[in-house]
Amino acid sequence: MMKLCAILILFVFTTPSWGKDLEAFPDLQLNDAQGLKEATRVLEEELKLAARPQTYVLIDLVGSTIQIKGRGIGLHQIPIIRWSGESRNELKGIHKLVARPSVVRRKIDPGAASEQEPISLADMPTDYVLSCSPPMTIAVVPSTAGETLLRGAAILGKSWWHHVQHWASSLFTDTPSSPTPHLQLTIAVDQAQSLAWALVDGMAIVIRRPTDK
Repeated sequence: MMKLCAILILFVFTTPSWGKDLEAFPDLQLNDAQGLKEATRVLEEELKLAARPQTYVLIDLVGSTIQIKGRGIGLHQIPIIRWSGESRNELKGIHKLVARPSVVRRKIDPGAASEQEPISLADMPTDYVLSCSPPMTIAVVPSTAGETLLRGAAILGKSWWHHVQHWASSLFTDTPSSPTPHLQLTIAVDQAQSLAWALVDGMAIVIRRPTDK
């Protein structure tokens, strides 16, 4: 408890808007020892990242949000509609994104009279798998809410395929005793594109894990 208080005080005096960012954990219960321990771990990781001029990602599985942050300041927040995961005990520490989601670039028409439009948010993928180091995979799946029946079926099919790929990877791995942590995050279609736009190679990712599962 004293350790958590010390970290909170340090953030108050070192991060300009940390007083507001304390609201990032509104569900934190002071009588939940495991929850406090997990919050302390996350704050310690954030303190390391906030010391440098960089953006990073906080995936809060308890608060169901994805936050893009810099210097401890929340820059963008994405609601998580639902999530599932495997090997959640291994979702600790700081993971680095190996590569941002690939973009299907527009074909350049050499005969076009006008200048080609640059890549925009609309060109970002809506479903993708993020690979991290240390080993961890995050499948981002768009929600089917508001989609046509055909489009919804296609999205569900891709979600199922992500599960199959992860299962096959864990089945044929050389070290079955140490399965690769895996998360599947379902978010709105436009938010999936927004996240893909914000990610950069080598970006740090911190995950706040639930303690009741």
